[in-house]
Amino acid sequence: MFKKTPGTKDILPDEVSSWQVIEETTRNIFSLYNYKEIRPPIIEEAALFNRSLGESAEIVQKQMFLIKKDKDVYALRPEGTASIVRAYLENNLDKTAGLTKVYYIGPMFRVERPQKGRLRQFHHLGCEVIGSQEPYLDVEVISLADNLLKAYTIEGCEIKINSLGCAKDKKELTEILRKNLKPKLSKLCDDCNTRFKHNVLRILDCKNEGCIEVVKELDIQQDHLCPECKGHFDKVKEGLDSLNIDYKISPYLVRGLDYYTRTVFEIIHNDLGAQNALGAGGRYDNLVGDLGGPSLGAIGFAFGMERLLLVASREYRVESKKLVYIITLGNQAKKEGLKLLNTLRRQGITSDTDYEDKSLKGALRKANDLSSRLVLIIGEDELKKSVVMLKDMVSGEQKEIKQDDIIAELKNKL
Repeated sequence: MFKKTPGTKDILPDEVSSWQVIEETTRNIFSLYNYKEIRPPIIEEAALFNRSLGESAEIVQKQMFLIKKDKDVYALRPEGTASIVRAYLENNLDKTAGLTKVYYIGPMFRVERPQKGRLRQFHHLGCEVIGSQEPYLDVEVISLADNLLKAYTIEGCEIKINSLGCAKDKKELTEILRKNLKPKLSKLCDDCNTRFKHNVLRILDCKNEGCIEVVKELDIQQDHLCPECKGHFDKVKEGLDSLNIDYKISPYLVRGLDYYTRTVFEIIHNDLGAQNALGAGGRYDNLVGDLGGPSLGAIGFAFGMERLLLVASREYRVESKKLVYIITLGNQAKKEGLKLLNTLRRQGITSDTDYEDKSLKGALRKANDLSSRLVLIIGEDELKKSVVMLKDMVSGEQKEIKQDDIIAELKNKL
Protein backbone atom coordinates (compact mmCIF):
# COMPACT_ATOMS: atom_id res chain seq x y z
CA MET A 1 0.00 0.00 0.00
CA PHE A 2 1.32 3.43 -0.90
CA LYS A 3 1.81 6.04 1.81
CA LYS A 4 2.10 9.81 1.67
CA THR A 5 5.52 11.36 1.15
CA PRO A 6 7.26 12.18 4.48
CA GLY A 7 6.71 15.79 5.47
CA THR A 8 3.35 16.05 3.72
CA LYS A 9 -0.16 15.81 5.12
CA ASP A 10 -3.55 14.69 3.83
CA ILE A 11 -6.07 17.40 4.66
CA LEU A 12 -9.18 15.26 5.04
CA PRO A 13 -12.77 16.42 4.48
CA ASP A 14 -13.44 16.85 8.22
CA GLU A 15 -10.41 19.16 8.48
CA VAL A 16 -10.94 21.16 5.30
CA SER A 17 -13.66 23.28 6.88
CA SER A 18 -11.10 24.76 9.28
CA TRP A 19 -8.90 25.72 6.34
CA GLN A 20 -11.87 27.23 4.54
CA VAL A 21 -12.66 29.49 7.49
CA ILE A 22 -9.05 30.73 7.58
CA GLU A 23 -9.09 31.31 3.82
CA GLU A 24 -12.44 33.11 3.82
CA THR A 25 -11.40 35.29 6.76
CA THR A 26 -8.12 36.07 5.02
CA ARG A 27 -9.85 37.17 1.82
CA ASN A 28 -12.31 39.34 3.74
CA ILE A 29 -9.59 41.15 5.71
CA PHE A 30 -7.34 41.68 2.69
CA SER A 31 -10.27 43.12 0.74
CA LEU A 32 -10.77 45.72 3.50
CA TYR A 33 -7.22 46.91 2.82
CA ASN A 34 -7.79 46.92 -0.98
CA TYR A 35 -5.48 43.98 -1.74
CA LYS A 36 -6.17 41.80 -4.80
CA GLU A 37 -5.46 38.07 -4.99
CA ILE A 38 -2.61 36.78 -7.19
CA ARG A 39 -1.91 33.14 -8.07
CA PRO A 40 1.64 32.56 -9.37
CA PRO A 41 2.75 29.03 -10.35
CA ILE A 42 4.30 26.70 -7.80
CA ILE A 43 7.24 25.90 -10.11
CA GLU A 44 9.83 28.50 -11.09
CA GLU A 45 13.36 28.62 -12.47
CA ALA A 46 15.68 27.72 -9.61
CA ALA A 47 17.87 30.70 -10.52
CA LEU A 48 15.08 33.04 -9.41
CA PHE A 49 15.46 31.90 -5.81
CA ASN A 50 19.25 31.68 -6.01
CA ARG A 51 19.29 35.34 -7.02
CA SER A 52 16.61 36.66 -4.68
CA LEU A 53 17.28 34.67 -1.52
CA GLY A 54 21.07 34.60 -1.82
CA GLU A 55 23.34 31.75 -2.88
CA SER A 56 24.41 31.17 0.74
CA ALA A 57 20.87 31.09 2.14
CA GLU A 58 19.99 27.85 3.92
CA ILE A 59 16.89 27.53 1.74
CA VAL A 60 19.02 27.64 -1.41
CA GLN A 61 21.83 25.48 -0.04
CA LYS A 62 19.75 22.75 1.61
CA GLN A 63 16.00 23.09 1.26
CA MET A 64 14.89 23.55 -2.33
CA PHE A 65 13.11 20.77 -4.22
CA LEU A 66 14.91 20.85 -7.57
CA ILE A 67 13.68 19.43 -10.88
CA LYS A 68 16.25 19.02 -13.65
CA LYS A 69 15.15 18.68 -17.27
CA ASP A 70 17.95 18.63 -19.80
CA LYS A 71 19.87 21.86 -19.10
CA ASP A 72 17.00 23.53 -17.27
CA VAL A 73 16.74 23.52 -13.48
CA TYR A 74 13.40 24.31 -11.84
CA ALA A 75 12.37 24.52 -8.20
CA LEU A 76 9.12 24.05 -6.33
CA ARG A 77 8.70 27.46 -4.74
CA PRO A 78 10.07 27.63 -1.18
CA GLU A 79 8.48 31.06 -0.53
CA GLY A 80 6.17 33.50 -2.30
CA THR A 81 7.89 36.88 -2.54
CA ALA A 82 10.32 36.11 -5.36
CA SER A 83 7.56 34.57 -7.50
CA ILE A 84 5.35 37.60 -7.06
CA VAL A 85 8.10 40.08 -7.90
CA ARG A 86 8.88 38.00 -11.00
CA ALA A 87 5.19 38.04 -11.99
CA TYR A 88 5.00 41.79 -11.29
CA LEU A 89 7.89 42.48 -13.68
CA GLU A 90 7.09 39.90 -16.36
CA ASN A 91 3.53 41.20 -16.67
CA ASN A 92 4.64 44.87 -16.74
CA LEU A 93 2.66 45.82 -13.65
CA ASP A 94 5.38 48.37 -12.87
CA LYS A 95 4.30 50.22 -16.02
CA THR A 96 0.54 49.78 -15.77
CA ALA A 97 -0.57 49.40 -12.16
CA GLY A 98 1.32 51.95 -10.06
CA LEU A 99 1.32 50.92 -6.40
CA THR A 100 0.45 47.23 -6.41
CA LYS A 101 -1.11 45.49 -3.39
CA VAL A 102 -1.59 41.73 -3.73
CA TYR A 103 -2.11 38.70 -1.51
CA TYR A 104 -1.74 34.98 -2.05
CA ILE A 105 -2.71 31.67 -0.46
CA GLY A 106 -1.02 28.44 -1.44
CA PRO A 107 1.50 25.64 -0.92
CA MET A 108 5.27 26.07 -0.51
CA PHE A 109 7.95 23.37 -0.48
CA ARG A 110 11.17 22.90 1.47
CA VAL A 111 13.35 19.85 2.10
CA GLU A 112 13.67 19.82 5.88
CA ARG A 113 13.20 17.49 8.81
CA PRO A 114 9.47 17.20 9.54
CA GLN A 115 8.43 18.35 13.02
CA LYS A 116 5.66 20.27 14.75
CA GLY A 117 4.70 23.23 12.58
CA ARG A 118 7.31 22.35 9.94
CA LEU A 119 6.46 20.24 6.90
CA ARG A 120 8.01 19.70 3.48
CA GLN A 121 4.80 20.84 1.84
CA PHE A 122 3.29 23.64 3.87
CA HIS A 123 0.95 26.53 3.13
CA HIS A 124 1.46 30.26 3.28
CA LEU A 125 -0.95 33.15 3.18
CA GLY A 126 0.71 36.47 2.69
CA CYS A 127 0.85 39.77 0.90
CA GLU A 128 3.23 42.01 -1.04
CA VAL A 129 3.05 45.74 -1.71
CA ILE A 130 5.31 47.07 -4.46
CA GLY A 131 5.90 50.70 -5.36
CA SER A 132 6.48 52.75 -2.19
CA GLN A 133 9.12 53.40 0.47
CA GLU A 134 6.63 55.28 2.66
CA PRO A 135 7.14 54.28 6.35
CA TYR A 136 3.41 54.40 7.04
CA LEU A 137 3.01 51.61 4.51
CA ASP A 138 5.12 49.51 6.89
CA VAL A 139 2.63 50.45 9.60
CA GLU A 140 -0.30 49.37 7.43
CA VAL A 141 1.27 46.01 6.64
CA ILE A 142 2.10 45.24 10.29
CA SER A 143 -1.37 46.36 11.40
CA LEU A 144 -2.86 44.15 8.68
CA ALA A 145 -0.97 41.15 10.05
CA ASP A 146 -2.18 42.04 13.56
CA ASN A 147 -5.79 42.37 12.41
CA LEU A 148 -5.63 39.03 10.63
CA LEU A 149 -4.59 37.36 13.88
CA LYS A 150 -7.44 39.05 15.71
CA ALA A 151 -9.88 37.89 13.03
CA TYR A 152 -8.57 34.33 13.44
CA THR A 153 -9.18 34.73 17.21
CA ILE A 154 -5.54 33.87 17.91
CA GLU A 155 -4.28 35.31 21.18
CA GLY A 156 -0.93 35.34 22.97
CA CYS A 157 1.15 36.58 20.03
CA GLU A 158 4.15 38.89 20.24
CA ILE A 159 5.21 41.23 17.43
CA LYS A 160 8.97 41.81 17.19
CA ILE A 161 10.35 44.56 14.93
CA ASN A 162 13.76 45.83 13.88
CA SER A 163 15.41 47.88 11.17
CA LEU A 164 18.34 46.53 9.15
CA GLY A 165 18.77 49.85 7.39
CA CYS A 166 19.75 50.32 3.75
CA ALA A 167 22.39 48.31 1.88
CA LYS A 168 25.15 50.56 3.21
CA ASP A 169 23.87 50.16 6.78
CA LYS A 170 23.70 46.38 6.42
CA LYS A 171 27.31 46.38 5.22
CA GLU A 172 28.36 48.37 8.30
CA LEU A 173 26.43 45.98 10.56
CA THR A 174 28.17 43.07 8.86
CA GLU A 175 31.58 44.57 9.62
CA ILE A 176 30.61 45.16 13.26
CA LEU A 177 29.48 41.55 13.61
CA ARG A 178 32.62 40.16 11.98
CA LYS A 179 34.81 42.14 14.34
CA ASN A 180 32.88 41.09 17.47
CA LEU A 181 32.25 37.47 16.52
CA LYS A 182 35.70 36.53 15.25
CA PRO A 183 37.12 35.90 18.76
CA LYS A 184 34.08 33.72 19.58
CA LEU A 185 34.01 31.39 16.57
CA SER A 186 34.91 28.39 18.72
CA LYS A 187 31.63 28.85 20.61
CA LEU A 188 29.53 28.88 17.43
CA CYS A 189 28.03 25.85 15.69
CA ASP A 190 29.50 24.53 12.43
CA ASP A 191 26.74 26.17 10.38
CA CYS A 192 27.47 29.55 11.99
CA ASN A 193 31.16 29.18 11.26
CA THR A 194 30.17 28.77 7.62
CA ARG A 195 27.81 31.73 7.91
CA PHE A 196 30.66 33.82 9.29
CA LYS A 197 32.49 33.35 5.98
CA HIS A 198 29.54 33.88 3.64
CA ASN A 199 26.82 35.91 5.41
CA VAL A 200 27.51 36.80 9.01
CA LEU A 201 24.04 38.35 9.49
CA ARG A 202 22.51 34.89 9.45
CA ILE A 203 24.28 34.03 12.69
CA LEU A 204 21.74 36.30 14.40
CA ASP A 205 18.97 34.02 13.09
CA CYS A 206 20.50 30.75 14.34
CA LYS A 207 18.30 28.67 16.67
CA ASN A 208 21.22 26.84 18.32
CA GLU A 209 21.19 27.62 22.06
CA GLY A 210 24.94 28.16 22.24
CA CYS A 211 24.89 30.57 19.31
CA ILE A 212 21.95 32.44 20.81
CA GLU A 213 23.95 33.00 24.01
CA VAL A 214 26.94 34.31 22.04
CA VAL A 215 24.70 36.70 20.09
CA LYS A 216 23.11 38.03 23.30
CA GLU A 217 26.56 39.06 24.54
CA LEU A 218 27.09 41.31 21.50
CA ASP A 219 24.81 44.09 22.79
CA ILE A 220 23.71 45.04 19.28
CA GLN A 221 22.06 48.44 19.01
CA GLN A 222 20.97 50.52 16.02
CA ASP A 223 24.07 52.67 15.79
CA HIS A 224 24.72 51.38 12.26
CA LEU A 225 21.57 53.08 10.89
CA CYS A 226 22.08 56.16 8.74
CA PRO A 227 19.95 59.25 9.61
CA GLU A 228 17.46 58.53 6.82
CA CYS A 229 16.90 54.91 7.88
CA LYS A 230 16.72 55.87 11.54
CA GLY A 231 14.08 58.47 10.68
CA HIS A 232 12.16 55.89 8.67
CA PHE A 233 12.13 53.45 11.60
CA ASP A 234 11.12 56.19 14.04
CA LYS A 235 8.05 56.91 11.88
CA VAL A 236 7.18 53.22 11.78
CA LYS A 237 7.27 53.05 15.58
CA GLU A 238 5.25 56.27 15.89
CA GLY A 239 2.62 54.90 13.52
CA LEU A 240 2.32 51.61 15.41
CA ASP A 241 2.03 53.53 18.68
CA SER A 242 -0.75 55.67 17.24
CA LEU A 243 -2.71 52.49 16.39
CA ASN A 244 -2.07 51.03 19.86
CA ILE A 245 -0.31 48.00 18.39
CA ASP A 246 1.93 46.30 20.92
CA TYR A 247 5.42 45.45 19.67
CA LYS A 248 8.89 44.77 20.96
CA ILE A 249 12.07 46.13 19.39
CA SER A 250 14.42 43.21 18.78
CA PRO A 251 17.88 44.32 17.57
CA TYR A 252 18.83 40.68 16.90
CA LEU A 253 16.00 40.17 14.39
CA VAL A 254 17.37 39.97 10.83
CA ARG A 255 15.34 37.26 9.09
CA GLY A 256 17.21 34.68 7.04
CA LEU A 257 16.93 36.09 3.52
CA ASP A 258 19.29 38.43 1.68
CA TYR A 259 16.64 40.69 0.21
CA TYR A 260 15.42 42.28 3.46
CA THR A 261 16.19 45.96 4.10
CA ARG A 262 14.99 48.47 6.68
CA THR A 263 11.90 47.27 8.59
CA VAL A 264 11.72 43.57 9.43
CA PHE A 265 9.21 41.94 11.76
CA GLU A 266 8.29 38.58 13.17
CA ILE A 267 5.20 37.37 15.02
CA ILE A 268 5.80 34.57 17.50
CA HIS A 269 3.62 32.32 19.65
CA ASN A 270 5.17 30.33 22.48
CA ASP A 271 2.74 27.42 22.13
CA LEU A 272 4.67 26.41 18.99
CA GLY A 273 7.81 25.49 20.93
CA ALA A 274 11.27 26.05 19.41
CA GLN A 275 9.86 26.87 15.98
CA ASN A 276 7.72 29.65 17.41
CA ALA A 277 7.28 31.98 14.42
CA LEU A 278 3.69 32.22 13.19
CA GLY A 279 4.75 34.57 10.43
CA ALA A 280 7.26 37.20 9.42
CA GLY A 281 8.06 39.80 6.83
CA GLY A 282 9.68 43.09 6.07
CA ARG A 283 10.91 45.50 3.44
CA TYR A 284 12.85 44.44 0.36
CA ASP A 285 13.50 47.77 -1.33
CA ASN A 286 16.28 46.45 -3.60
CA LEU A 287 14.74 43.19 -4.83
CA VAL A 288 12.68 44.60 -7.70
CA GLY A 289 15.78 46.29 -9.09
CA ASP A 290 17.95 43.22 -8.49
CA LEU A 291 15.55 41.12 -10.59
CA GLY A 292 15.78 43.52 -13.53
CA GLY A 293 13.07 46.05 -12.73
CA PRO A 294 13.09 49.68 -11.63
CA SER A 295 14.18 50.81 -8.17
CA LEU A 296 10.98 50.48 -6.15
CA GLY A 297 10.24 50.11 -2.47
CA ALA A 298 8.39 46.95 -1.43
CA ILE A 299 7.22 45.16 1.69
CA GLY A 300 5.34 41.98 2.56
CA PHE A 301 4.80 39.16 5.04
CA ALA A 302 3.59 35.57 5.21
CA PHE A 303 1.89 33.38 7.82
CA GLY A 304 2.20 29.61 7.97
CA MET A 305 -1.35 28.26 7.77
CA GLU A 306 -0.56 25.00 9.56
CA ARG A 307 0.93 27.01 12.43
CA LEU A 308 -2.10 29.29 12.61
CA LEU A 309 -4.33 26.24 13.01
CA LEU A 310 -2.06 24.81 15.72
CA VAL A 311 -2.54 27.84 17.98
CA ALA A 312 -6.10 28.83 17.11
CA SER A 313 -8.13 29.32 20.28
CA ARG A 314 -11.14 27.58 18.81
CA GLU A 315 -11.76 24.84 16.28
CA TYR A 316 -12.91 26.41 13.05
CA ARG A 317 -15.93 24.92 11.37
CA VAL A 318 -17.83 26.06 8.32
CA GLU A 319 -21.54 25.87 9.04
CA SER A 320 -22.79 23.03 6.89
CA LYS A 321 -25.50 23.82 4.40
CA LYS A 322 -28.74 22.18 5.42
CA LEU A 323 -28.90 18.92 3.53
CA VAL A 324 -32.02 17.40 2.00
CA TYR A 325 -31.63 13.64 1.55
CA ILE A 326 -33.78 11.75 -0.96
CA ILE A 327 -34.63 8.10 -0.35
CA THR A 328 -36.14 6.15 -3.24
CA LEU A 329 -37.77 2.74 -3.07
CA GLY A 330 -37.97 0.92 -6.39
CA ASN A 331 -36.69 1.52 -9.92
CA GLN A 332 -39.38 4.00 -10.97
CA ALA A 333 -38.85 5.95 -7.77
CA LYS A 334 -35.11 6.12 -8.52
CA LYS A 335 -35.85 7.77 -11.87
CA GLU A 336 -38.12 10.33 -10.21
CA GLY A 337 -35.56 10.87 -7.46
CA LEU A 338 -32.87 11.61 -10.03
CA LYS A 339 -35.01 14.32 -11.63
CA LEU A 340 -35.95 15.74 -8.23
CA LEU A 341 -32.28 15.95 -7.21
CA ASN A 342 -31.53 17.95 -10.34
CA THR A 343 -34.44 20.30 -9.63
CA LEU A 344 -33.43 20.90 -6.02
CA ARG A 345 -29.81 21.65 -6.91
CA ARG A 346 -30.86 24.10 -9.60
CA GLN A 347 -32.91 25.86 -6.93
CA GLY A 348 -29.83 26.15 -4.72
CA ILE A 349 -30.90 23.46 -2.27
CA THR A 350 -28.08 21.18 -1.08
CA SER A 351 -29.24 17.63 -1.66
CA ASP A 352 -28.04 14.05 -2.02
CA THR A 353 -29.43 10.53 -2.30
CA ASP A 354 -28.65 6.90 -1.56
CA TYR A 355 -26.47 5.21 -4.21
CA GLU A 356 -25.82 2.08 -2.13
CA ASP A 357 -29.22 0.34 -2.44
CA LYS A 358 -29.82 0.50 1.30
CA SER A 359 -33.07 -0.45 2.94
CA LEU A 360 -35.35 2.35 4.14
CA LYS A 361 -33.97 1.91 7.65
CA GLY A 362 -30.37 1.91 6.40
CA ALA A 363 -30.94 4.95 4.20
CA LEU A 364 -32.47 6.87 7.11
CA ARG A 365 -29.44 5.98 9.21
CA LYS A 366 -27.19 7.30 6.43
CA ALA A 367 -29.21 10.51 6.26
CA ASN A 368 -28.76 10.92 9.99
CA ASP A 369 -25.00 10.30 9.72
CA LEU A 370 -24.82 13.08 7.12
CA SER A 371 -26.68 15.44 9.50
CA SER A 372 -29.50 15.81 7.01
CA ARG A 373 -32.12 18.32 8.08
CA LEU A 374 -34.92 16.91 5.93
CA VAL A 375 -35.55 13.64 4.13
CA LEU A 376 -37.79 13.10 1.10
CA ILE A 377 -39.06 9.54 0.67
CA ILE A 378 -40.44 8.34 -2.66
CA GLY A 379 -41.97 4.87 -3.01
CA GLU A 380 -44.76 3.24 -5.04
CA ASP A 381 -47.55 4.78 -2.93
CA GLU A 382 -46.07 8.28 -3.26
CA LEU A 383 -45.71 7.88 -7.04
CA LYS A 384 -49.35 6.87 -7.40
CA LYS A 385 -50.52 9.94 -5.46
CA SER A 386 -47.93 12.35 -7.03
CA VAL A 387 -46.60 13.20 -3.58
CA VAL A 388 -43.42 12.74 -1.55
CA MET A 389 -43.11 11.93 2.13
CA LEU A 390 -41.28 14.71 3.99
CA LYS A 391 -39.56 13.68 7.22
CA ASP A 392 -38.13 16.30 9.59
CA MET A 393 -35.01 14.70 11.10
CA VAL A 394 -35.07 17.04 14.08
CA SER A 395 -38.68 16.76 15.20
CA GLY A 396 -39.37 13.36 13.65
CA GLU A 397 -42.57 14.73 12.03
CA GLN A 398 -43.65 13.18 8.71
CA LYS A 399 -46.18 14.47 6.20
CA GLU A 400 -47.10 14.13 2.55
CA ILE A 401 -46.23 17.01 0.21
CA LYS A 402 -47.61 17.45 -3.29
CA GLN A 403 -44.86 17.38 -5.90
CA ASP A 404 -45.73 20.91 -7.07
CA ASP A 405 -45.27 22.22 -3.51
CA ILE A 406 -41.92 20.57 -2.72
CA ILE A 407 -39.65 23.55 -3.47
CA ALA A 408 -41.75 26.06 -1.52
CA GLU A 409 -42.07 23.70 1.46
CA LEU A 410 -38.34 22.98 1.59
CA LYS A 411 -37.34 26.62 1.36
CA ASN A 412 -39.81 27.45 4.12
CA LYS A 413 -38.31 24.80 6.42
CA LEU A 414 -34.67 25.43 5.54
